Formats: sequence, structure tokens, C-alpha cells
Amino acid sequence: MHLLSLEVCREAKVEAAEVHLPLDRRARPQYFQQNPIPRTQLCVSPPVLKSPDLFVANLRGRFWWRRREELTSLIWFLPRHGSVSADEAARTAPFHLDLWFYFTLQNWVLDFGRPIAMLVFPLEWFPLNKPSVGDYFHMAYNVITPFLLLKLIERSPRTLPRSITYVSIIIFIMGASIHLVGDSVNHRLLFSGYQHHLSVRENPIIKNLKPETLIDSFELLYYYDEYLGHCMWYIPFFLILFMYFSGCFTASKAERWMPGPALLLVAPSGLYYWYLVTEGQIFILFIFTFFAMLALVLHQKRKRLFLDSNGLFLFSSFTLTLLLVALWVAWLWNDPVLRKKYPGVIYVPEPWAFYTLHVSSRH
Repeated sequence: MHLLSLEVCREAKVEAAEVHLPLDRRARPQYFQQNPIPRTQLCVSPPVLKSPDLFVANLRGRFWWRRREELTSLIWFLPRHGSVSADEAARTAPFHLDLWFYFTLQNWVLDFGRPIAMLVFPLEWFPLNKPSVGDYFHMAYNVITPFLLLKLIERSPRTLPRSITYVSIIIFIMGASIHLVGDSVNHRLLFSGYQHHLSVRENPIIKNLKPETLIDSFELLYYYDEYLGHCMWYIPFFLILFMYFSGCFTASKAERWMPGPALLLVAPSGLYYWYLVTEGQIFILFIFTFFAMLALVLHQKRKRLFLDSNGLFLFSSFTLTLLLVALWVAWLWNDPVLRKKYPGVIYVPEPWAFYTLHVSSRH
């Protein structure tokens, strides 16, 4: 750099302070036509131009035809901004067997297994006025799931927006923590005779409470558990999965197929998402995400880009989930009790409501 500046100084005339350098007759960039740089400023060391971007622009506009080799090494060390490069678009990632396996395992154990563990472990070990074993499962889920989602984003072949990712993770943790409290109390009410297939005011242990304002408090607790907590939990969850899915496209034919272990994980993964959609009452969010993924697949297919093994795994799991939800709804379509609890056009009963109505009532 200093040699380059000295060479310019030897060619410069100090008395012509505000005159452009005698460059060749090619058109200069628009920036240098509007902002001429005094020749005397070029005789000092390069740090006079404090912005690295302006400094490189000056060098490109004035000396690129002379010192291309020297500038090339400098440009490579400067940060790159903007859209994804061609190398990133062509790069593909292998199937993340470890992440998908841990993700599926912890979903089944820490999320689906929470209420089951709470019913299996003796009540004497976890009194009703203390956190249950299911609550500790939920705490572990709130820590492990965001970590796995961040690792999944890190392995994406496409550079994803960090701000959206971090905000989504924060909202996810907040929603899951709100759900932890509400779900803990609601499941503890099962030991007192609470019935999930009935609304809060229709439950025998709640409808006779005095004063009646206590019922409003339980309805507020139910709202935090089933509505606010679920929205803040699942919306960023599916948003992160969709952002990751948007980078799972490749033009390589070798990456268009799933390996054998991926095929084995599709069934438990799709079955878990069925539980997530039905128990969480997020069918609208799920179907919106699924059709957004389908539209993205069709759009990329026109560019001759196809899903890689990770994208195929995620899309296959969601397809299986949609099929299982359709079969679940068709099976319970004519159930009068569940129809009363879930009125409206979208009828997707919760598995725990089915359990308290048809399974636990028989014992």
C-alpha cells in the first residue's frame, strides 16, 4: 500500500491541488465525478480515508488497471454484504442425522412424555404444591430445543437473517416458559377431577367455586396456557423451521434423496408433529406453513432447484403429519361431546381431551 502511494506522489503535482488525476480516457465511476479527491491527500498514507469501503472504492476507480494483483488480496479481507453468493447457493449440506435424531428424541421424551411421566411417577415423590417431574421435563425442553434450533440454523447452507433468528428464539423461550406454568397447574388439576374434554366453566370442580371471580382466574390461566403461550411458542418455532427449509435446495442430483436413517426418522417425526398440531391447537399455523413450503418447492422447481436430503426429511414429516391429522379428524368427526368443546369450522380434537373422555373415564 505505501509503495502504491509513493508512486502516485511521484506522478502528482502538488500545485494542482484540486485537479483530477490524469487517468486514462475511460469513464470514471459516478462517485469520483461528483467527489474529486485532492492529489495532495493521495500522497499520505492510506488510513487518511477512514472508511475501508471508500478507500477500496478509490483504489478500484483510480488504480485498478495498474495494481490488480495488490488490490485482490485486500478485497478478500473486507466483509461481504448483500444477497447470497453463487457459491452459497450451489453449496449443499449433508443429512444432519445427529441433529434430527436428537431433535426427534427430545421432542418425544421431553414434550410428549411430560404428562405421561407426571401420571406414572408416584404423587408422594412430587407433591401437588411442588413442581412435578413433567415440569422438570418442560424446563429441559425450554433449554435444549432452542439450542438445537440454533445449531440447525448454523448448519444451513444458506446465510439466514440473524436478527429474525435471535428474536424468534427469544419469543420461543418466553412462550414455552408461559406454557410451563399454565400447563403445570392444568395437569395438576387432573388429580382433583378436572376433565379436559369440558370447558373451564363446565368442569365439576370449578363451576361451583365461590366467589365466582375465581372462575375468571382459572379462565385466565387457561388462556395463558392454551392461547398466549402456544402462539408465542409455536409461531417462532415454525418460522425458524421454514427459514431453514428455504435454504434446503440444491441442483445436485446426488443430494435429492434421503439416506436410510432419514427414512426411519420420518415416521416418529411426523407422528410427533401430529401430536403438536392437535394438542397445541395450531392447525391453522401448521397448514399455512405447509402450503408456504409447498409453494416454495414449486417456485424453486422452475429454477431447476430441488430439495436436498434435509429439506426432503422435513417436508416428508409435515406431509405425514397432514395425513395423520386428516385421519384423526375423520375418526372423531361424529363425537358429540368433543364437537361441543370444539365448535366452528376447524374441528381438531386434542388427544388429552380424548383421553379424559374415552380412556380415563373407564377406569
